[in-house]
Amino acid sequence: MNKPFTYQCSICGKKYAPNEITYTCYHDGGNLDVLLDYAAIQERYQPDDITSRAETSLWRYLPLIPVAAPADAEHTPLYAVGWTPTYELPTLAKKHGLHNLWLKDESANPTASFKDRASAILVARAKQIGADTIVTASTGNAGAALAGMAAAVGHKAVIFAPKTAPVAKITQLLVFGAQVMLVDGNYDDAVKLAVSAANEFGWYCRNTGYNPFTLEGKKTAGFEIWEWALKTLPAHSKALTVFVSVGDGNIISGVHKGFKDLVKLGWMQQMPRIIGVQAEGSAAIANAFNAKTEEITPVHATTMADSISVDMPSDGIRALRAATETGGRYVIVKDEQIYAAIAELGRVGIFAEPAGATAYAGLVEAIAQGSVAADDPVLVLNTGSGLKDVKAAMKSVGEAPIIAPTLEAVKEKL
Repeated sequence: MNKPFTYQCSICGKKYAPNEITYTCYHDGGNLDVLLDYAAIQERYQPDDITSRAETSLWRYLPLIPVAAPADAEHTPLYAVGWTPTYELPTLAKKHGLHNLWLKDESANPTASFKDRASAILVARAKQIGADTIVTASTGNAGAALAGMAAAVGHKAVIFAPKTAPVAKITQLLVFGAQVMLVDGNYDDAVKLAVSAANEFGWYCRNTGYNPFTLEGKKTAGFEIWEWALKTLPAHSKALTVFVSVGDGNIISGVHKGFKDLVKLGWMQQMPRIIGVQAEGSAAIANAFNAKTEEITPVHATTMADSISVDMPSDGIRALRAATETGGRYVIVKDEQIYAAIAELGRVGIFAEPAGATAYAGLVEAIAQGSVAADDPVLVLNTGSGLKDVKAAMKSVGEAPIIAPTLEAVKEKL
């Protein structure tokens, strides 16, 4: 079933019919937003029609997603994406002087990261348009998500990753049967190569931001946050503040798109405040935010948080607007703060990869800067499992001591 929608350039505002364009605006190369037929959705559905559904995956929100659900994939990992848990963190809330603190844990997705959301929708779109080979550039998580989702439905995945990507992430790609090519360059080089290969071989390109359906997958996290907030926050509480780590900008843009869709439908009365967090060594979007401009200048990314290590963000303008249009801001943290955040989250049972821990590090920094009040309800988004980068995890906590097999040796360490 084809659902009616329109593309609109996020820069110039030009609109396109679905059959006119596939990736970015012909006029200025801007990323495309998918505009749903909001009037038709309003006429057919009420919020209760969504929140009462039994489906516990992102397909719960199918009426708000511009693809058809692949019926032949119902009992595959494609239908296990999303509906991730949200944990209350009272110990950390008390430590930092907050009344309420929660963490939404995306490591519960099938390939252990937020990127499964985009890949599930991309694979569904590929099936819809008859594309059986999908290509993407990735530092690991997006590639693993594509490889896993493609494998679930028998599609071919081709992944270009920088040769410096963590071994655990590359291993995932290979185990899922993707064709993997390690690029002797950085993430930005891999992005360009994926686009060139898609054009040369006729593959469907999943590149983050470049393909408008990546945003449509990631916005489902915004839907889940909305539904969770309806059930959790008092009706007249302060607006929720959401902390999101930012690299190329597509996750924060996706969460914002989910909220915007709900506002356009009249289903969300209070837009959450979104705060983006970037590593000091990869802060192109934060730099632009602080300069009060939408002109984003590339950086030479050096952070250890590989998932958000980007020279030139592919979705920078929309990522900026996610903060500016919600009364949010950007926070910059050092790698040392990210390591500390990994360890601190671990002590309350959350094993986050560096990019996921960056959001929490940003919360701690924002509190220190006075940007978060004690009575602000706060939700931190953990984007991936710490098992994605065990080397970084080990550095955050140190190695376990080796002892003699005696009680005396044990007592010395107590």
